[in-house]
Amino acid sequence: MRLERPVLQVALDFENLSRALTAAREAVEGGADWVEAGTPLIKSEGLDAVRELKKAVPGHRIVADMKVMDTGAFEVEIAAKAGADLVTVLGVADDDTIADAVRGGRLYGAEVVVDLIGVADPVPRAVRAAELGAAAVCWHVGIDVQMQGKTPFAILGELAKASPVPVGVAGGLTSETVAPAVRAGAQILIVGGAIAKSPKIPEATRRIVEAIATQQEVATELFRRYAGESIREAFLKVSSPNVTDALQRQGAMHGIVPHLKDRTVRIAGPAVTVVTRDGDWAKPVEAIDRAGSGDVVVVDAGGGHTAIWGELASWSAHGRKVAGVVVDGAIRDLDAILDLGFPAFSRYVSSDAGEPKGLGEIGVEVTVGGQKVRPGDWIVGDTSGVVVVPAERAAEIANRSLDVLEHENRVREEIQRGSTLSSVQKLERWERVG
Repeated sequence: MRLERPVLQVALDFENLSRALTAAREAVEGGADWVEAGTPLIKSEGLDAVRELKKAVPGHRIVADMKVMDTGAFEVEIAAKAGADLVTVLGVADDDTIADAVRGGRLYGAEVVVDLIGVADPVPRAVRAAELGAAAVCWHVGIDVQMQGKTPFAILGELAKASPVPVGVAGGLTSETVAPAVRAGAQILIVGGAIAKSPKIPEATRRIVEAIATQQEVATELFRRYAGESIREAFLKVSSPNVTDALQRQGAMHGIVPHLKDRTVRIAGPAVTVVTRDGDWAKPVEAIDRAGSGDVVVVDAGGGHTAIWGELASWSAHGRKVAGVVVDGAIRDLDAILDLGFPAFSRYVSSDAGEPKGLGEIGVEVTVGGQKVRPGDWIVGDTSGVVVVPAERAAEIANRSLDVLEHENRVREEIQRGSTLSSVQKLERWERVG
């Protein structure tokens, strides 16, 4: 394979062919060179996806992302007969499988791209793939790994220098990251979500084409990956429903009501946990002094009706830049708390408070709204409620929540064009039978 310039390959990882075809046409309108029938699309729709894409975007190379692991010649053959110009084979497959796939491709007019996802030592594997006849290799950081904030750039330059064949790269590329990928030596830029999840696919594609051509980053606020200190920024971009979706419909506190100054308020921060008894406000108030900027005080008051938090506690927390309070029990002075703008969530609101007896503990596992909360677990809250994210999964879930939001942005655009949610998602097709 000889490439005169870097090419843009749009990856279509849809489950419904109709949506993929629309995205393919719009991406080509925006300047995409190659169109990929993604693995989820092929698994969902079969090789009819390749056939239909071939018809939808004539003159453009179609990539069948088969991720072949065995029966190399046979799987390449059926993809080629469906219209694929390139077929992916996994780099972790045996040499015999890669060589057989190459032979099958030559017989039926398709080239083989070896996908190095999961390969422990990609540089020598790329060299070997070329020796076996691969037309190109792809350094691929998978979506699940991306959700940990990882990128494909650590060894891309070394791989591009060593590989005898063109190197593709995939792994959350955007208009900000395709330029450094080209500068590192990548010749096939594989972009999925930054195009396919965009409400305006032609415009998004044009920005990426511009970045590839000029090798200059084109700024975007979308489709980034977050880790470390930027996790809070990511959580503040999404809603609590986005987070529960990312957690596979888990983590939502039940019966905890938001009390927010306006509907745009969102909180996100590590939990400072407190357990107390109904009406005993000593430990919740003491916890404020232990909380840091951006933390969320989370109180298990046993679902009691006597307030353990009020205006003065809110002023104290506000002064320490605490992000908010969540109480499985009662708070009071709600009008003053709202005037202050301090985010509060509770099961009840009550005028009466108890006495500061000092019973309970700070910094222990608690149960609030039916959810276990450990010290340091992330709390995300807004007008829809509160969600708990395990501390060890914070980066992953922040990125998955953004992915949920980005998918919703595209679905919303399709509905606004005149479709319906049921039609977009093909609900009748995917309903369980029996």
